[in-house]
Order: sequence, then structure tokens, then C-alpha cells
Amino acid sequence: MAKGMVGQTVESLGDYLKEQRTESRLSLRQLAQQAGVSNPYLSQIERGLRKPSAEVLQQLARALRISAEQLYVRAGILSPGDGVGGSVEIAVLNDPALTERQKQSLLDVYSSFLAMNAAAEAPAVVGPVESETAGDEEPSIPHHTQES
Repeated sequence: MAKGMVGQTVESLGDYLKEQRTESRLSLRQLAQQAGVSNPYLSQIERGLRKPSAEVLQQLARALRISAEQLYVRAGILSPGDGVGGSVEIAVLNDPALTERQKQSLLDVYSSFLAMNAAAEAPAVVGPVESETAGDEEPSIPHHTQES
């Protein structure tokens, strides 16, 4: 069975988290305790069965002593090409005054604005593309004859 794009993102996130955990010489149980999540939940994240919230990613990043932004990119919350432009997403994700649902709503609206702007900047295709020989032909001009 083929996995969708979301499944692939979550799976690569899980692989990455497991790799970071083993490099940090932490057991699954130790990382779960340090991040404040349950053991089974962390196991499901590592196996690609669950997609964690931005808040959980932040807790995992803190426990692993790695960049939360790196985890956001792996989880598909931030785009790797965002560069400096990703500062809006980072600000939203790090705002303690917002709930997880509010953060996701703001990120969805922001993404839709970016997509609309990108679509507006793309060149519009007006009609079918003419063949190369179309310009070589003489245009036909209708001849009107008058009858006397």
C-alpha cells in the first residue's frame, strides 16, 4: 500500500527523531519522560503512525537539545525553502498566548495567502500554443464581390 505525502513526512520525522534519540543515548522511555509525553505516543511518532503537534515537537526538541525549527521542517509545518520567510511561522508556533488550534489556523491562512500571491505572479496562459508553421502562412482575407 502506497503512503500519501503526509505519511511520508511523518515517517521521515519519526526516523529522524529515533536517530536523534539514539545519538543522544536516550531510551524511548527516557525521552518520553523528558519531553512530557507518554511512552506509547512517542513510539507511535517514531514509527510514523502519529503526527505530533508543534507544541510536542518543541518539547521533543528541547529534550533532544536540537532546533525546534528543524523538527517543524521534518514534520511539514515549515518549508525548507522558507529561509528568512519562515520567521512568520516560527513566531506563530512559538507564541505561548495561542492554542494549538489557533496556531494551525493562522498557519493555514498564511499559507493560503502565499499560494494566492504565487498564483498571481505566475504567467497566465491565454490560449492554445500556436504551432511553428502558423506564422508562415498568409492570413486568409475574405473577398467580397458585388453583384451588378
